[in-house]
Amino acid sequence: MGMYILVGALCLLAGVALGFFIARKYMMSYLKKNPPINEQMLKMMMMQMGMKPSQKKINQMMNAMNKQQGK
Repeated sequence: MGMYILVGALCLLAGVALGFFIARKYMMSYLKKNPPINEQMLKMMMMQMGMKPSQKKINQMMNAMNKQQGK
């Protein structure tokens, strides 16, 4: 009976560790394919929405987004 519990606990720990590393690798590749938004992307989005982006406005929006990500 004790052997079943030991094997079950070891399998659980191995599954958690394996899941962590698979999720980490997936997130790294996802961020490589889809990088976080940068100033150029923000400028393009503002132009598509019909706004005329100034550097001051872009800096304000980037600062606001960086503060929000920090929370």
